[in-house]
Parts: sequence; C-alpha cells; structure tokens
Amino acid sequence: MAKQKKQQEEELYAQAAGAIGTLAIAAGVLAAIKDKLGLSWPATLALTAGALVALGYGVWKARTALLRLWGGGKQPSTAVKQEASLAAADGLLEAVPEIPAYTELTEALRTAGAIDKAEVIRADEVTIAPVLTGQRYDFLLPKTRTVQDVQKRLDNVAGYFGVSRLHLALERSRDNERRVQLLKLDAPPFSAAFPAPARREIETFAGVPLGHDVTGQLAGVPTFDKASMLIAGMSQMGKTTLINGLITCLLLAYGEFDLYLLDGKICGLITFEKNCVRYEASDDPAVFENMVDELSARGKGRYQRKQEVKRNRQPDPKFKPVFFIVDEVANFFADDGTTKGKEKAQRIEEKARKLVAMALESGISTIFMTQRPDRDAIPVKVRSQFVYRLCLYVDSTGSAKVALGDSYFETVAPINPTQLNPDIKGQGVLFAGGTSTLIRGFNFSDEFMWEVVDETAARQHQVLEASPETPLKTAIRLMQERELEFIRSAELAPLLGIEESDEGKAGTKLAALLKGVPKSRNSAARGYRLDDLVAAAKSGL
Repeated sequence: MAKQKKQQEEELYAQAAGAIGTLAIAAGVLAAIKDKLGLSWPATLALTAGALVALGYGVWKARTALLRLWGGGKQPSTAVKQEASLAAADGLLEAVPEIPAYTELTEALRTAGAIDKAEVIRADEVTIAPVLTGQRYDFLLPKTRTVQDVQKRLDNVAGYFGVSRLHLALERSRDNERRVQLLKLDAPPFSAAFPAPARREIETFAGVPLGHDVTGQLAGVPTFDKASMLIAGMSQMGKTTLINGLITCLLLAYGEFDLYLLDGKICGLITFEKNCVRYEASDDPAVFENMVDELSARGKGRYQRKQEVKRNRQPDPKFKPVFFIVDEVANFFADDGTTKGKEKAQRIEEKARKLVAMALESGISTIFMTQRPDRDAIPVKVRSQFVYRLCLYVDSTGSAKVALGDSYFETVAPINPTQLNPDIKGQGVLFAGGTSTLIRGFNFSDEFMWEVVDETAARQHQVLEASPETPLKTAIRLMQERELEFIRSAELAPLLGIEESDEGKAGTKLAALLKGVPKSRNSAARGYRLDDLVAAAKSGL
C-alpha cells in the first residue's frame, strides 16, 4: 500500500515537471515570434492560436479525403456505427408500431371531459356491434378512468354526437371498472313501434317481460318472488295498457298463481275478472282495506305454516304465488280532512305497509299503480318497500324521485322521466337491480288477451275439478247444480252432513268445514256466496 502511494507521488512530480517544461518551451517559441515580427504579446498569442486552429482543420480535411479515396467512398467507421444505430432504432419502431387511437370515441370523451386531452381510447380495445336501432360500442377507458367518469358526463357525450340523452344507454361491466358498453341510437327511442311479442317469446323469456327495450328486445324483471312493484306516471301516459300487458305475460309465463285485482278505474282491468280469486271495481278505501285484511290473513297463515315445518325440521313449504294489483292506489290513502278520516287513512297506510313488506317472505307480491306520483300521494313508509320501480312520463324531477326513489339520480346512468316524449304512450324508466332501462309496454290486441284469459280460466277449472273431494268442493257443486249465487248457512249445513237444530251451533260447525271462506249477508240472513267459495277453492294457502 505504501509502495503504491509512493509511486503515485512520483508520477505526480513527473507530470508537474513535464508541464513546466512545456510552458517554458511555449514561452520561448512565443518570444521568438514576437521578436521576429515585432508584435505585442497579445497580438502574438492571437496569431499563434489562429495558426494552430487552421493547421488542425487542414489535417482533418486531408485525413477525411484520404479515407474516402482508399475506402471506395465508404464513410468513416464512426459515421457507419451511428447510422447503424439509427437503422436499428428504426427497425425497433417498425417491430413495435404505435397503437392508433379510436378517433371518434377519443374526441367525444375528451370534449365531454370524461378523459384528459392527453388520454386516448385505443382502437384495438374497441368493439362495435350493430343493433336494430343503432350501434353498441364496447371499449376500455384509460387506466386512470372508470365508467363513472363517463356516466357523469353522459349528457355532454350526447351533445358531442348531436343527439339527446335518451339516444344513449350506458352499461357497466361487473368485472372491470374501465369497461364501458355504450349504446347510441340512430333515432329517438321508440320512434317506430315494435310489434307485440309472440306467445313463444313471452313463454321463453328469462323472467317476466314488461315491454321492449330501445333495441326491440324484450325487457322485464327476473322474478316477482320476494318482490313488489310501484308503477307511476301522469294521466293518459299508458299505465293501464302497460299493466294489461303485464298481467297477460304473467298468465302466459309465470305458471299457476292467484290474482287479486282492485280496479280503481272501475273498468281498466275488467278483462281479467275470470282469472281472479277476487276482483273488485271500486275507489272506496273500505274495499281496499278489506282486501288488504284478507291477504294479510292469508299471509299470516303462511307464516304459521312455515313455523310449523321449522319446528318439525321439515322442508320449507311451497306456496302458490299471489299477486295483488291495485290501480289508482293513491285514492285509497287519501283522507277527507276530518279527524276520523285521518285516523282511517293512517290505519290503512300501516296495513298496506305490512302487506307489502310481507311479500318478501310469504309469496304475496303487490303491484301498485298511481297517476299521482306526488310526495304525499303514497306514504313514504309504503313506497320504501317496493323492490321494482317503473316511472312513465312525469312533469317534474320531484315526481320522478317519488316514483323511483329519493336517491335514484345518484345511481348508475339514471334516465330522467321528465325527458320522455309524452306523445309516446306506455314508455317508462324501469329501475330494477340497480340498473335503469328505458322500455315501452306491450299493446296486445283485445282478441289476444281474451284468448289467454279463456285458456287460463279453463285450466283453472280443470285443476279444480281434478282436486280431491272436500266440503268446500261439495258446497260449490251443490250450489252450481241448484244455480244458486247465495245460500243461507242454515240451508247449506245439512247438505254437508251437519245435523244440528241450533242454527248458531250449525253455523259454527259449517264455518269450521269451510275454513277461510268469508260469510256474507243478504236481505234475509247470513250465508255464503258462490264466488267466495270458488275463490277459496282456487286459492288454498
């Protein structure tokens, strides 16, 4: 280590001595030039420096010419290496070409503010599929963006394309937050009516269809099991036509179920009276309350049966679905301003809330319709129970929130019902499963609905005829044979084998045999109506 250090010191001394010698020689040469030419020291330095530069350039020029002459015009090796490097770089760029941007989507999203000016939608990540009414774009956003960035700017995107918001439909991927599916229509939605679906289309649909979507495909809900629906919209917007189409589809696609209809319009749902366990055409709140009480009692019986099988460790019972459909339901929650009227309205409200909530577990689904989607028309406690919402045209965002939920406009790609064309009847926003879909209800011909109703009624009659003999079935047959619409309890009891002289005791035994059938009264006495007996036989539990 010491030897190496000493060697370094000796080299340093040698370099210093060489530098001093060079300076001495240079000084001598400069002094000689100065004396020879009689110049000052600054002029001598400048002249010497210039001469050295010119000499160096001349030597470089001569060397270059000689190399070209000897090499047959070839460039110096350094230049060759530089060009080779550039050629290699060019080859690399050709091997990995720059991915082009999809211009239309890139410009649309940049202009809308959904992506930055420096970001692009890559052309190799865009798929375009034609649909009956437009085009569907499937693409990936830049890595710094998600579908919510497009959702928030959907109005601006529509503005870029020169169309309305209703021309666009946005869907999000369940697997990738960057993937966007954007439908762009060529014309306003439902500019041309789609033909009513064929029976086969309805029967094979995965769920219950409610109408066509904007591409002409069937759209609806997957099931009404543990679900209920609120349908709202202003008068003359097509609610009754839509609900007639829904009931028709239920009869075709849902299997066996019991139907309770309360027709607040008196004649809007009369087509399906033959298929009902109970049909009422009334706007009287007392009728609504009575039907709610009947269905609540039926639901309570189902809960009791479920408790029994749980205690006995048996499988859950399978109940026949029940649908309770009410048109103009807001009429039944109104009060007359009196104390008694307000108490009655509050009582009906609480009963309706319990019934709608019960549908989640007891298989009783409620579908309420109203042309008054005002904040006070349907109580909040009742509205909050609905799983599915459908809103036709309304004239204010407040009414839309009542129908679709207060937080609806914070969901993915909401559609504002105030923007719908009121001249196109039966179209509305279906909000189900967190997704908004613009649909237009089916407008079936009367002949088609009558055919479905008659087929269903015949099938129900066959099922009733094939059922085991019971006191209820015997009572129905006896009344039909005698062509009676009403029979007194005292007359029916002995026909069913009840031998009791005391009419009160006979009535009690008869009620036990006909469990669940409501009694009625005519001008003479209490007894049973044939319609009630048939309804009870159809429904069971």
